[in-house]
Amino acid sequence: MSEQHVGGSHRARSRGEDARRGPWLVIGLLVLALTAAAVVGVRWWQEHSTPAAIVGQRATEFPAIDESTLDPTQAKVVAVTAREFRGQGAGTKYAEGVREPWCADFVSWVMRESGAPLANPNSGSWRIPGVFTLQEYYASTSRFVPVGDYRPRTGDVLMYDATSPFGQHTNIVLKSEAGVVTTIGGNEFGEISVHTFAPAEVPGVVGFGRL
Repeated sequence: MSEQHVGGSHRARSRGEDARRGPWLVIGLLVLALTAAAVVGVRWWQEHSTPAAIVGQRATEFPAIDESTLDPTQAKVVAVTAREFRGQGAGTKYAEGVREPWCADFVSWVMRESGAPLANPNSGSWRIPGVFTLQEYYASTSRFVPVGDYRPRTGDVLMYDATSPFGQHTNIVLKSEAGVVTTIGGNEFGEISVHTFAPAEVPGVVGFGRL
């Protein structure tokens, strides 16, 4: 057999193998492209999707608040919560590094940063990690108001028992008008969230701690 014939046979086999590999190569590239598109799509959804509100409506942006009627402490509460909402710190930031449900820690931290620190009735610390103890603190300072005719103000603290949609929880009033409040709270969907709702329509609302 001549070298020319052998070379021709080899080239023929190579062309045949290339022809067989061609469709699989296209399929492989298509699979890679679809996988990449799926990854990008999931990341986009995670970044742009918003969980349903726990109660009322959930905001994706910090609400506009008329600060002309606020006192300096209220204005500071708004500034601090706006910064934390946009910065979204981890729960341990507000709990002195402790890993625990951190809604009351967030309230305590905001109040300290705003120049109106709380005082734990058990330890004297600025941090009150439990909702029930938080209610005890406000009651001991004659600043706890049960739900009723009281109209909350910016900087007041709203408290809930375990029967509420939030569970046992606490958050801070940003504004209140016509029986509707806008609150900001830590550990809502595991982050800092803003909700707008009518307290009278939400079960488990216990009362307010006045600023």
